[in-house]
Amino acid sequence: MIAFHFLITSIGLVLIGLYGVITLRHPIKILMSIELILNAANINLVAFSTENLIGQGFASLVIAISAAEVCVGLAIVYNLYRLKKDIDVMEVNALKW
Repeated sequence: MIAFHFLITSIGLVLIGLYGVITLRHPIKILMSIELILNAANINLVAFSTENLIGQGFASLVIAISAAEVCVGLAIVYNLYRLKKDIDVMEVNALKW
């Protein structure tokens, strides 16, 4: 019964994250929406790892990967702002050589 509540919470987080990724145009908000989706996956991993700690290990791996994703994403946003003085997702091809 408790797993049901975790599933409902993670479904809500995934839906909010998908809405943010699809509708928003600001890259920082898109990165935050992706983080919501990754945290929903972490909730599921930890909720279903009651017998062993494998799910918690995978959750910590997802947290490390999402930290690296944020660093790369913020570097891209910084370079886009430095080159264009405007942060627009539709003009990301401005960083091509």
